[in-house]
Amino acid sequence: MKTFVMGDIHGAHKSLLQCFERSGFDRAKDRLIVLGDVCDVYPEVRQCIDELIALKHCDYIIGNHDLWALDWATRGRKPDMWLEQGGDQTILSYGGGPMPREHVEFLNMAHPWLEAEGCAFVHAGFDPDRPLKTQSLKVLVWDRDLLRRAWEEEKDGRGRPFGRYHEIFLGHTPSGIFFQGTVPQHMCNVWAMDTGAGWTGPLTIMDVATKEYWQSDPTPALYGVKGRVRNEA
Repeated sequence: MKTFVMGDIHGAHKSLLQCFERSGFDRAKDRLIVLGDVCDVYPEVRQCIDELIALKHCDYIIGNHDLWALDWATRGRKPDMWLEQGGDQTILSYGGGPMPREHVEFLNMAHPWLEAEGCAFVHAGFDPDRPLKTQSLKVLVWDRDLLRRAWEEEKDGRGRPFGRYHEIFLGHTPSGIFFQGTVPQHMCNVWAMDTGAGWTGPLTIMDVATKEYWQSDPTPALYGVKGRVRNEA
């Protein structure tokens, strides 16, 4: 069994399938850790979740967009901020609703964080000086301080590791906010895995052991659209 990690999918089922094909991911044997935000932006959220549910070994970590989608699925809430950040596409993928119970349970059962193979996997970030279990869900799905600190350390040539983990894998922050390009970034012991699939970049899957990675085509090209303007949500 190999362990793979994947950044934010954002409803891009075509990108997900390309990553599986190009990486040689074995749906029956390999383990996939997804760093959250399968929901919103592109129109195939339902197909993406069906694909993840069907995997033999999938660990899903909750993201901020997933929490918005859950709020709609369970309470009917549709805040303007969510709709402006691609929530309209999640609603569209379910034909206006409701979200199937199996999908609600999939998101409800998602990990707030995960420790595996000496590494930490979190959607957004955390305080590396405190145990993960003591940190709030709000921090885990929204924080950018850890990535910012890693970027500054790396830029200044210090590159010291954060926390007690061999490596830390994060999603949430699209390529371009702290660095240029659409490839995974390694700063100190932090890997930034959101390569912009929710906006104008590709989706990325990485072998956790070897750090070899594979990418889809840019999502706008796969969906025949210009792509949404990048922002920090």
